[in-house]
Amino acid sequence: MTSWQPVPGGVTAPAGFLAAGITAGLKASGRPDLALLLAPEGAVCAGSFTTSLVRAASVDLCADRLRASGGHARAVVVNSGQANACTGDRGLIDSLRITAAVAQRLGLNEEEVLISSTGVIGVPIAMDLLLAGLEPLLQALAPDGGAAAAGAILTTDLVDKQIAFEADFDGRRVRIGGMAKGSGMIHPAMATMLAYISCDAGVPAPVWEGMVRRAVDRSFNAITVDGDTSTNDTVLAFAAGEPLDPARHGALEAGLTQVAQHLARAIARDGEGATCLLAVLVEGVADEAGARAIARTVCGSSLVKCAVHGRDPNWGRIVAAAGRAGVPFDPGAVALWLGEHQLMAAGQPLPFDRPAASQYLRERAAGAYLHDDTVQIRLRLGDGPGTATAWGCDLSEAYVHINADYTT
Repeated sequence: MTSWQPVPGGVTAPAGFLAAGITAGLKASGRPDLALLLAPEGAVCAGSFTTSLVRAASVDLCADRLRASGGHARAVVVNSGQANACTGDRGLIDSLRITAAVAQRLGLNEEEVLISSTGVIGVPIAMDLLLAGLEPLLQALAPDGGAAAAGAILTTDLVDKQIAFEADFDGRRVRIGGMAKGSGMIHPAMATMLAYISCDAGVPAPVWEGMVRRAVDRSFNAITVDGDTSTNDTVLAFAAGEPLDPARHGALEAGLTQVAQHLARAIARDGEGATCLLAVLVEGVADEAGARAIARTVCGSSLVKCAVHGRDPNWGRIVAAAGRAGVPFDPGAVALWLGEHQLMAAGQPLPFDRPAASQYLRERAAGAYLHDDTVQIRLRLGDGPGTATAWGCDLSEAYVHINADYTT
């Protein structure tokens, strides 16, 4: 079995990928706000986008270009500070101007350049500032520019999200890297947030698209913070390099999924106002899709999230959320665990040490942003083959404060 090990470098860890991130003045905070990722010649690209009817022009432009090219692209430019969504015709016009300007400077066709925007909805891009920032952005392109790019795509995030893994394929090193942003307005209806993945193995475009679709379902489509889907949700995954033996495609997809899940968990862990990560494992239903739907419903329950934040092992909220997920199961077969504490068996409550269970929740919150901050909930709902995990976070007073004053 192929083993994927973490390596430094983020999205530029794979061979041939360049990235940059700079401050162009798009954010009033003065933080970095403009990023660029450049893939090697011959790269294939698969995208996954929000299914919301209200979507930014950048989303449609990316989807249209990937469809027209059969899954080929070389670059993506990302601005943070303005979402450029719900801005009328100007949204598309500005997106076209930016990608044309980047393509001209890189010597590419316009159709090979994609774009993402993030920030406040209804606010157009500050074009003078962005266009003026393109020259220094391109000058900053480097094979070690992954960290700078990961920092430049953030909005309300408290930490950047980047990772890379490496595996040995009979003496050939293969790397997959990624970066993402997201903290609020997180609830999958495709994916939620922005995420970019790179891979230095050659894969046919249709095969890569299938890998990315499945990896997205098992990662970005399995997280929730607040139940709100963004207008700009985008995942773009590039692959370029020596073709990989088709017999190894399964191992490559496992690595791709590992990268995507790491980024997805990082987004949930960094949910606005969150103090802990919530992981819900559902077992025993008819199929993986059903298990994921139940797990995500539990993760997204405001009552469950509030109980976790209050360190209250109020397990009734968990099974109630599972029951409204729209997936059939036998309530008489339910078994439930909170960490190592079993709370239900065969659909019946069990006596448990409530203070110890509450302490378990309290200890997880004390480890925010560390490896021991995950609240583990496990639901076994029958003996079916379907199993899946979803990730979320607790709901705190800080979330209300952040979003009550977001534009004022």
